[in-house]
Amino acid sequence: MRQQHVETEAYRCLLCSDAPCTKACPTGDPARALRAIRFDNKSLAKRWIAQCTDADLQQAEEACIHYDYPIRIKEIAHHLPDAPAPSDALPSLAIDFCGIPCENPFFLASSAVCTNYEMVARAFEAGWAGVFYKTICLQEIKEVSPRFDAVALEGTSDFYGFRNMEQLSENPVDVDFDILHRLKQNYPSKVVVASIMGQTEEEWIELAKMAEAAGVDAVELNFSCPQMRLTGMGSDVGQNPELVLFYTAFVKRSVSIPVIPKMTPNITHMNQPATSAYFGGADAISAINTIKSVTLNNRSSVNGKKTISGLSGRAVKPIALRFIREMAANPVTNGSRDHARAIEISGIGGIETWRDALEFIQLGCRNVQICTAVMQYGYRIIDDLVLGMQTYMAERGISHLADLVGEELPNFVSPSDLDRTTKVFPMIDRELCIGCGRCYVSCLDGGHQAISFDPAERIPRINGKSCVGCHLCLLVCPTSAIGASKRISK
Repeated sequence: MRQQHVETEAYRCLLCSDAPCTKACPTGDPARALRAIRFDNKSLAKRWIAQCTDADLQQAEEACIHYDYPIRIKEIAHHLPDAPAPSDALPSLAIDFCGIPCENPFFLASSAVCTNYEMVARAFEAGWAGVFYKTICLQEIKEVSPRFDAVALEGTSDFYGFRNMEQLSENPVDVDFDILHRLKQNYPSKVVVASIMGQTEEEWIELAKMAEAAGVDAVELNFSCPQMRLTGMGSDVGQNPELVLFYTAFVKRSVSIPVIPKMTPNITHMNQPATSAYFGGADAISAINTIKSVTLNNRSSVNGKKTISGLSGRAVKPIALRFIREMAANPVTNGSRDHARAIEISGIGGIETWRDALEFIQLGCRNVQICTAVMQYGYRIIDDLVLGMQTYMAERGISHLADLVGEELPNFVSPSDLDRTTKVFPMIDRELCIGCGRCYVSCLDGGHQAISFDPAERIPRINGKSCVGCHLCLLVCPTSAIGASKRISK
């Protein structure tokens, strides 16, 4: 197995519950090692199988219940780098959000992953720092069946886009606020945020006061749910800066806890409602909620009918990052215009690994909320989120997570300010190239016809006179055999 295919093989792992491979291995935890690779901690994966013999790993491999063929656990182990020993000196991930101490930046997003006491308690026990509890309203909520759909490669269950038609909490209001009260009572070091949605000024105020009375740390205002069956709720509000201003101000005047409006991405300029939230007194902003979308397979049908609803999952991450960057650079909401207070940001959208979370933090978020990845893989992903972020900070010599907040913002410029006087040629590593010709096909039909390919030799060659340095070939290469050379003048 080539080194670069360790991830590809590990990605086939079904991430079983009570994994048979680990149960069959007497000296290690192969399932945990595979999970580390899957969630971007390959450099640490070997620590869970360091003591395993080939015989142990063979037993684990034979116990694999993959529907196709067993994961090649032994071969993966032979290609993993030696992992550093576990350290007690890893940096803390503690960070404040709206003045609230958080043990780490990882929160459950308001959704199906946090709808009752038992669920949230298990998440807290697993290591999650806090929860934005599923949105509470005063209306009766009746959900549809089925309510979920996914976009994935045919024949796989690992989806990159997830569509849901779910609305808000179906629990009675008093039940939900009792749950929040008990969570805060029993887990005082965890952060409990009540997400609420009203239809009138009076409802927003009533719900906010009930949340504060329950003892929560903050209240999130859901201005963004894309599939509410009642008008004047959800994204109907988030698309109207005037309503965002008024409802934020009403709630802010009614409670003393932090107020966090949640923005909708179903709008051209999120800075408009975000600025309104700022002038309404918001302490922070949550962004983004799901993106309005359509799927047409039978799984999206409710008794023969279909509707528009919200898309989440890793496919939406670049869109979420775009909105986060724009709000973080807004001189009004970031406080740079008049040296006033800055509004804080809680990032949401397609986060699966610690590196995904890092990108949100580097664009200005002080915490992140995760939903779809938990629905796919469970609360257990917190292990790799925390370990990966701590290891990254240790490697960079960073002691405080807050030092990473917004560090990438200075690297963003307008398109007119990008360097257009130089280019970077692609470079082929002959040891890694398998001669598939994917680079040739893509460059021929979608690029600048700068790659030649001899079918007999099966060797691609780059023509420097035609190459413009677009790097399409680098992106389509299945074996990472194409890299980048030095930047030179055109």
